[in-house]
Amino acid sequence: VAAMVGMVENIRGGSTSVIDHQYIHTEPGNDDGVCRAADEAGLRFLLARGWADTGYHPAFMESQEQIVSETARLRQKWEVNGNGRIRVEFGPLIPWGCTDDTMCRTHDLSQSWGAGTHIHVAETRTEVEMNLEKRGSRHIEWLADIGVLGPNMQLVHSVWLDDDELDLIAKHKAIVVHCPVSNMYLASGVARVPEMRQRGITVALGTDGPGSNNSQDMMELLKTTALLHKVHSLDATVLLPEDVLWMACRGGAAAFGMPQAIGSLEPGKKADVVLVDLDTPMAMPVHRVPSALVYNASTRDVDTMIVDGRVLMQNKQILFLDEKAFLARARQTCANLFERAGVMVER
Repeated sequence: VAAMVGMVENIRGGSTSVIDHQYIHTEPGNDDGVCRAADEAGLRFLLARGWADTGYHPAFMESQEQIVSETARLRQKWEVNGNGRIRVEFGPLIPWGCTDDTMCRTHDLSQSWGAGTHIHVAETRTEVEMNLEKRGSRHIEWLADIGVLGPNMQLVHSVWLDDDELDLIAKHKAIVVHCPVSNMYLASGVARVPEMRQRGITVALGTDGPGSNNSQDMMELLKTTALLHKVHSLDATVLLPEDVLWMACRGGAAAFGMPQAIGSLEPGKKADVVLVDLDTPMAMPVHRVPSALVYNASTRDVDTMIVDGRVLMQNKQILFLDEKAFLARARQTCANLFERAGVMVER
C-alpha cells in the first residue's frame, strides 16, 4: 500500500521513471511488494536494493551473501523475466555502512549485469569526517581508490565535495543526483552543481524521498533547484530553465542507465510522455515554455502521463485504480499500523 501511494504521487508529480533506494528489508517480501506496485502502476522503475554490512543499525545490516543472493533473485524475477520496465541494481547505503570487500564484489556483479550502483555520498560534513577517520579518505577518493567509481555509478547528494573529488567524478564520468529540497529540509548544505556542470559532470535531480523531503514532487523540485543556486551564487543566470529541465529529463535518463532510450522525445526512443497544462491563470501568458514549466507549473498542472505507450493518467485522472478509495484504504492501513505500534498521532 505504501509503495503504491508513492507510485501515484510520482505520477501526479510528473515522473515517468523512478529510482527507489529501498533499504527496509526487515519483512520478507518488502522489495517484491515495491516492484509489484511499480508494475501495477505502469511506471518505469529501478529498484536500487539498499544494503549495509558494517557500522549501521543492526536490524538493517545483512551479510555479503544475503546482499548478493537477494539482489540477484530480485533481478532475475523482475528484470530478466519481467516486462522491460523494471530493473534492479545494488544500492550501497552510505560509505560508512559498507565494507570495501562487499563494495568491490557488488560492483563487479553490476558490471557483469550491465547495471549501475546507487550510493549516497557526502550528504553532510559529519559523514565525510567519519570516512576520513575510518579510512583516511573522503567519499569520492575512497570509491576511486577501491576501483568502483565509474559511469554507471549514481552519487546521490554529493554536497560536501572538494575540488579534487569533483575532478575525480568528471574523470570517471560518474553521475551526480542532486536533491536540493532534501538538502535544504535537513540543512545539509548546497551541492556545487554549477561547478559540476562546468566540469562536464552529468547531474540528475532527485527528491530523496518523503522521509527527508515530505513529498516526491518533481515539479516543486524544478523551481527549487533553480532558485537555490541563484541565491547561493548571487547570480540570477547561473541555472537557466533549460538547464534545470535537462537535469530532470536527460540527466535523469543517464542516472536510470537508459540515456539512449528515454529522457527526450525523439524517433526511436520509448514513448514516455508527460503533458502539462499551461493554460492556467498561474502560467498565463506563456512567453517561454521552459520558464513556465520551471517557474509556474506545479503538480496540479500535470494532466496526462504515458509510459512505454500506456496511458497511466489522463485529464488528471489516474486510470489504473480508484484513487479516492485507495487513499481511504491507505489512511486506514496507516492508522492500524500506529495502533499496533502503540503510537499516538495528533489528528
